[in-house]
Amino acid sequence: MSKSTSPRRKGRLYPVFIMALIVTAAGIAAWTGTSSLALGLNEPVFTATRANSFAFVEIVKPTYTALPTVTALPTDFSLPIEIALPSQTPTNAPEILIQAEIVVDTPASEYVAPVLQSGSGQEPVSYGGNKYILVDISEQHMYVYEGDALVFSFVSSTGMNNATRAGSFSVLDKIPNAYGATWNIWMPNWLGIYWAGSLENGIHALPILSNGGQLWAGYLGVPISYGCVVLGTYEAQLLYDWAEVGTPVEIQR
Repeated sequence: MSKSTSPRRKGRLYPVFIMALIVTAAGIAAWTGTSSLALGLNEPVFTATRANSFAFVEIVKPTYTALPTVTALPTDFSLPIEIALPSQTPTNAPEILIQAEIVVDTPASEYVAPVLQSGSGQEPVSYGGNKYILVDISEQHMYVYEGDALVFSFVSSTGMNNATRAGSFSVLDKIPNAYGATWNIWMPNWLGIYWAGSLENGIHALPILSNGGQLWAGYLGVPISYGCVVLGTYEAQLLYDWAEVGTPVEIQR
């Protein structure tokens, strides 16, 4: 008769089996953790970085262009310079026309009022206004005042060789267009200012010749007359309309 396996023997093997399973499970778990750790060490580490504030571009390098050669300027400026100065007396004016203005043929210094008889028509005129005419021979200029205000400033021409007398005068008469019969000329906007013998010197526009041309046109601003004070046509008209008989006229050198 055969013997069967003992139940007591089976009960001893069961705990051993259970222990083996636990050890096996622990080994698998340990291997798995070690592999995961090893794999984690091999993974890249990402670190936050700051964005760049610049960019890379390609710039074409400029080509070199040679500058033109500069030639030094000369330092010696001692070149001959010729300046043409205007002559005081026009050389192309006919002698007979120049004499059209002669009322005093010799230079005169300070004016001395002649002793005049009443009724001769040459007496000084009394004046109570505030107008005043100043002629400066050295400047060849006329200044016209009303009170203290300068109302006109004109380029003028006086007599050659100091023929215009210096002194204190006044407007003796006004003639819109005085005629010089001796020379057949007209003297527009005539203001008589002083007498030289039987002839009267005055202020007037450029004389008009018989052919309609102007005597001494283009020469205002230099001594050109033989005693009178000559103005341009427009200026003489302004002065003629403004001046009054008796207006003081001062002529200074």
